[in-house]
Amino acid sequence: MSDIFKTLQNRILVLDGAMGTMLQRYNFSEEDYRGERFKDYLSPLKGNNDLLSITQPHAIAEVHRKYFEAGADIVETNTFSGTTIAMADYNMEDLVYELNFESAKIAKQVANEFTKANPEKPRFVAGSIGPTNRTASLSPDVNRPEYRAVTFEELRIAYKQQTEALLDGGADILLVETIFDTLNAKAALFAIDEVQEELNIQAPIMVSGTITDASGRTLSGQTVEAFLTSISHIPLLSVGFNCALGADLLQPYLQRLSHETEFFTSAHPNAGLPNAFGEYDQSPKQMQQLIENYLKDGLVNIIGGCCGTTPEHIKAIAEVAAKYKPRQKVVGV
Repeated sequence: MSDIFKTLQNRILVLDGAMGTMLQRYNFSEEDYRGERFKDYLSPLKGNNDLLSITQPHAIAEVHRKYFEAGADIVETNTFSGTTIAMADYNMEDLVYELNFESAKIAKQVANEFTKANPEKPRFVAGSIGPTNRTASLSPDVNRPEYRAVTFEELRIAYKQQTEALLDGGADILLVETIFDTLNAKAALFAIDEVQEELNIQAPIMVSGTITDASGRTLSGQTVEAFLTSISHIPLLSVGFNCALGADLLQPYLQRLSHETEFFTSAHPNAGLPNAFGEYDQSPKQMQQLIENYLKDGLVNIIGGCCGTTPEHIKAIAEVAAKYKPRQKVVGV
């Protein structure tokens, strides 16, 4: 933990880009997702990217390696959907511990390779903890506003299992990301706190919310300031935003966040907004120019990319980030 705090004092750290975007390049078939182990599995498995840490581990390692080669300091584990709640879609709840453990192990092995080759630039692994596909604050049924598809307790149990596996596999950081419902995130933070107390450790925690549209609010209706207040009761490494918006549209919300928190700040925006085909057209050069505006204003300590970003985007971001000093934390907020 002290290593990453010390590093953040001296320079802006670069987070990796999209795992899903890179995996699309492999064009894996249903058979590739299944591998030998799951060839007779009853449920369709194509699209379960987390499973590839077991069935196609070399591809996952290769993606991590490409991001480190591009200049990333931190890579995220391939565990965005690594909870029993999300894995229920594939009837793979029993595999959750193994999926998270193996994903963290793969990322850590690659990180160690790069750290060993260049000890002056240590590489870190962030255990990716996604929001699940259910919301604790909102009803999915317009005719039953009181109904909830998931409870806080169910989320806590699921997140605790994921957290334990990520730490056992070697994750250096825990990243609660793409938060559209802060109640879900609070369940994750509660679970992390439980695990830390049981293991008597203090893991660095990154929290990254999602501003869903021009309203400037999360899906569950919170403003930047309300979101920050809701998650600031736990000592965090960083707080920031990712997904939904491109770098330009995200900037005003990042400014508000940066001026209100004493934590380090992070951002990993999308490569612009998706086109009519759901693809991202923003080039690495275009994204680099937009990210530079963050750096000129001293808004971030950790910067990376989300949907649509590739090693080419991260390389461009890393090049410009090296020219600027990190944001100075606000004291006495």
